[in-house]
Amino acid sequence: MHTESREPRAGDDVRLERAIVLQLLRDDHPKNWSRAELASEMDVEMAAVETALSRLHAEGVLRLENDEVSASPAMWRLDELELISI
Repeated sequence: MHTESREPRAGDDVRLERAIVLQLLRDDHPKNWSRAELASEMDVEMAAVETALSRLHAEGVLRLENDEVSASPAMWRLDELELISI
């Protein structure tokens, strides 16, 4: 069980992280996204996207490989179980 305490995140941070997760799970786009693609698609500054990606990656939610971003296997499984929704 993960017991590390976390600082509360601002509402905008949570909304951006949620938006990134939903973008990565889209079925009308290849599984890999570039960081720039995500920022452009969501019309968000790259710095904010980078911060959110770093947090989500540290928590195992997504994969970062060079410039490519993709959902982690755990995120795909949660989506298959219909536990991720809008």
